[in-house]
Amino acid sequence: MNIHKKRFWITSFTLIGSIIGAGFLGLPYVFSKSGFLIGLFWLVLLGGILCYSKLALGEVTLRTKEQHQLTGYAKKYLGEKGKAIAFFSMFFGIYSALLAYLIGEGQSLSLLFTGSLNNAFLFGFGFWLIMTLLLQEGLRGLKKVESRGVLVIMVTILIIFILFLPNVNFSNLNYIKTENLLIPFGVTLFALLGFVAIPELRREIKGSEKMLKKSILFGSIVPIFLYAIFSFALVGVLGENVNEVATLSFDNIIVVLGIFTMLTSYFVLSFALGDMFFYDFHKDKRLRFIFVSVIPLLLYTFITFFDLASFIMVLGIGGVISGGIDGILALLMNMKAKKLGDRKPEYSLTINWVVVFLIMAVFVFGVIVELFL
Repeated sequence: MNIHKKRFWITSFTLIGSIIGAGFLGLPYVFSKSGFLIGLFWLVLLGGILCYSKLALGEVTLRTKEQHQLTGYAKKYLGEKGKAIAFFSMFFGIYSALLAYLIGEGQSLSLLFTGSLNNAFLFGFGFWLIMTLLLQEGLRGLKKVESRGVLVIMVTILIIFILFLPNVNFSNLNYIKTENLLIPFGVTLFALLGFVAIPELRREIKGSEKMLKKSILFGSIVPIFLYAIFSFALVGVLGENVNEVATLSFDNIIVVLGIFTMLTSYFVLSFALGDMFFYDFHKDKRLRFIFVSVIPLLLYTFITFFDLASFIMVLGIGGVISGGIDGILALLMNMKAKKLGDRKPEYSLTINWVVVFLIMAVFVFGVIVELFL
């Protein structure tokens, strides 16, 4: 395998690993509430919009000589206000995801080892402790674990689909509940995020930049396909009896899939958060540790003890706010970078204000639906 193909696969798996996380474990639940076909509609529509937005951000990174995270690119092309908005979005999105992972991992590990959810917080804390220790060894060294982990997840989802297919009841898949039309929106948007990985892809693919567009396309499409067959299998077998964390509805082997999936994404997002403080804010290792490791634990403890949010609620709110802001910023930065960029990119998207306004309208609509309806 030549170096260009190798970098293509590495960057593709990085993006897939950053996208597939806690979100996909919530998809069967929300799909079952609205009807599988409605969920599939949102999955394809939002998947296409976010793929385009990620390509837009990828072009921004290629038009920029210096390396940044989202906040740095926002400052360069949208000014201090843009940087502040990107900072809020990245914080909100990553902490929502890390919080969802801790909730999901705590429940999954508790069910796996004790047969109940009664010790979910203790197992969530244990997961946090192990991750914190591993992250101190260097996230770059764990990229190999992530790539292999993504491959295991992909193969496992395909096996689940094949094994469950004979037991699918198509009556569980063809009903439509129009009154729940909008329920899948926020969780689906969350499940398709991955903007924070794009600057990391740009660094990983250095020297093979012409492969970046293909990596983003492949890395964005694969999760959509896997989400579709995973939700098809689980909703087809269980109907409306799907747990909020879908893998908790089955035996230990599938519970392990959920655990492993959230683990790989935890690495990617923690790495991106640390990158932001290193590249864009130039903070020392001690401060990065506080923001990457300590704050997620404090949030998890607070949310758990005061019972403020469920797994699905965290996914929905995190998805519409962070996904909406990041998507809009990516498009606006792209239009600015076409004029102000200091490097010739390996690809260039066709973009205009009509496209931007249409996509912005979808994102704003999602925020209104999730927060006010």
